[in-house]
Amino acid sequence: MKRVNSVVISLSVSMVILLTACGGNNEENTAENETEGGNYPQVSEMVADNEQEAIIHTNKGEIHVKLFPDAAPLAVENFITLSEENYYDGVIFHRVIENFMIQGGDPDGTGMGGESAFGEAFEDEFDDSLAHFRGALSMANSGPNTNASQFFIVQAGPDLLDEEDLLAANLPEEAVKFYMERGGTPHLDNAHTVFGHVIDGMDVVDDIAAVETEAGDRPVDEVIIETIEIIE
Repeated sequence: MKRVNSVVISLSVSMVILLTACGGNNEENTAENETEGGNYPQVSEMVADNEQEAIIHTNKGEIHVKLFPDAAPLAVENFITLSEENYYDGVIFHRVIENFMIQGGDPDGTGMGGESAFGEAFEDEFDDSLAHFRGALSMANSGPNTNASQFFIVQAGPDLLDEEDLLAANLPEEAVKFYMERGGTPHLDNAHTVFGHVIDGMDVVDDIAAVETEAGDRPVDEVIIETIEIIE
């Protein structure tokens, strides 16, 4: 079953913003990424030259994300291709866990379906510059190198994180800082491919995460991806 690192999660460990267009002074955008995000470009709300932008239109509102083709080229190509082919249109968020994540991308709506743009599962892409901070857009999988169409957005805040635990896990100090400030799911690092990050619309993600669910963490009332728009 394609799930975020299987059903087994540890909530004790698991756990804006103005959208800025790609135009304008590119050197300033890059500098902003470097100063605000340090080694983690996803922390910046700016969209740099080497990043791409998309809008996930849902029946709950819009979620704006930026994508990282340099760090995760296969995952970004897969997401863009499927989006442009309208693969995600009408697909639901089939698994929602408040203080953890929201998951969608399965056209069957069961959590067991979906196919990549390449016709087969593709390999994981782990990059030191990307982490599962709150707002991270990441690939769902059923084990190593099993990426297809399903993805999730991290919604967990910092409340359930412990700084000493993060340092003991040998996370970089800068990553620990951002996890403690922003929240996230550090136990998913190097298990799932982060390929994007929410730069506007986390309120929509929070609203989706808070919906009533039934067995299997499935929303009682469907939360639907109407379409995903790739910004050129």
